[in-house]
Amino acid sequence: MSDLQPYIVRIANKIKLLLKHQDQLRRENERLRASLSVKEQELSSLKETMVQLEEKVSVMKAVAGKMEEKPRQELEKKINQYIKDIDKVIVHLNG
Repeated sequence: MSDLQPYIVRIANKIKLLLKHQDQLRRENERLRASLSVKEQELSSLKETMVQLEEKVSVMKAVAGKMEEKPRQELEKKINQYIKDIDKVIVHLNG
C-alpha cells in the first residue's frame, strides 16, 4: 500500500491541476462569449447604420436627378409603401 502512496499523491496533484485549468478555460470561455455578444451587437448596429446611409444616398441622388431608372423606381416603390403604412396607422389611430 505504501508503494501506491506516491502515485496517489501524484494523481491527486494532476487532478487538482486539471480542475484549475478547466476553471480557467471556463472563465475564458465566458469572457469570449460576452465579447462575441458585444461584437455581434456592434455589427448589427453598423449594418443598420449602413442601410440608413445607403437610403440617404439614394434620396440625395434622386433629388439631384442623377438616379438611374431602376433604382428610382425602387425608391418610389419604397416611398409609396411608407405612405401606405402611414395611412394605415392614421386610420387605425382614428378608428
